[in-house]
Amino acid sequence: MTRGSGHVDYSFLSIVGAIILFGLIMLVSASAPEGYREFFDSYYYVKHQLIFGFIPGLAGLLLFSRIPYTFWRKHAWNLLIISIVLLVIVFIPGISAGIGTAHSWISVAGVFSIQPSEIVKLTFLFYLAGWLSQRGKRAVEDVHGGLLPFVGVLGTIMLLMILQPDTGTMFIIAAMALVVYFVAGAPLAYVLGLFGAGLGGLSLLISFSPYRAARFTTFLHPELDPQGIGYHINQALLAIGTGGFLGLGYGHSRQKFEYLPEAINDSIFAIIAEEMGFILAVGLLLLFVAFVWRAVAIAKAAPDDFAKYVTVGITAWIALQAIVNIGSMVSLLPMTGVPLPFISYGGTSLAVAMSAVGVVLNISKHTKNSSIV
Repeated sequence: MTRGSGHVDYSFLSIVGAIILFGLIMLVSASAPEGYREFFDSYYYVKHQLIFGFIPGLAGLLLFSRIPYTFWRKHAWNLLIISIVLLVIVFIPGISAGIGTAHSWISVAGVFSIQPSEIVKLTFLFYLAGWLSQRGKRAVEDVHGGLLPFVGVLGTIMLLMILQPDTGTMFIIAAMALVVYFVAGAPLAYVLGLFGAGLGGLSLLISFSPYRAARFTTFLHPELDPQGIGYHINQALLAIGTGGFLGLGYGHSRQKFEYLPEAINDSIFAIIAEEMGFILAVGLLLLFVAFVWRAVAIAKAAPDDFAKYVTVGITAWIALQAIVNIGSMVSLLPMTGVPLPFISYGGTSLAVAMSAVGVVLNISKHTKNSSIV
């Protein structure tokens, strides 16, 4: 193993810290009306995010930045089992904390809920990176030794997520896996074929699910039924357009007052654009670009293939999730219910993302110094 500096990449850490701090500041504003309406406490959701998201996430970041990244490679198979168990346990009565027909959460002592699919993003990535690094490029290129096992394992994870159902997170995990698979040496034809098969499967899900079909119809024709299926996207576009270049000012959003659905979750970017304006919204996008730039630099200088694949996977996960979330808010992509990383309300999402950052920081300690700028 090439000896690195022994110090974490502070530039990368600073970028993540800036995004998280900005997210918490915006959550104070975006969540105030709903917090007061539901709990007579304007700061309820911020306090909940700090206690069940930021503090566990900070602990995870510090811990994972100190655990040698090779630990995860040694336990790759166990982490696959953990991934499958987490996705199965949400169907157990008495433990599942589903909403309606969805089974995506686990209730912990009736006090708070955990979303296992967020944890699976990281545990499955560890398994995938370990498996690919162990197989080597030649095996990855082989149909029987690489393609079929990859499809089998990924297909199992996707099936369990379809049954929940959690299509948005399933898409992020599948896309992340394809990126890592390609970086590991998979032929482009395999990747494109799998991507095409995925689109075909998604079209079937849309055709057999009325609410997915409604979302896709809204994406194609947002002007249809503005008080019905088109309400969400129209309110999001109204919020973004109202903000203009400079915004209405911090705390002055109108859409957060029960007009824009999911204002603290999936739609928080629209509130950011409304209050802070186009300039600061673009500034947030640039922070995500900087996140990718530093993470890619760390991946290029990674000491071995496992470290490279893990860093690439985490980068793809955060970047793709940000693209899907923001793209849906500006009507460039269909609504998927995917949160904005480090920003949206959701304790499990924030804690796991921060823990993933800790893994990248540990890898950055071992990077080839001459290869990272």
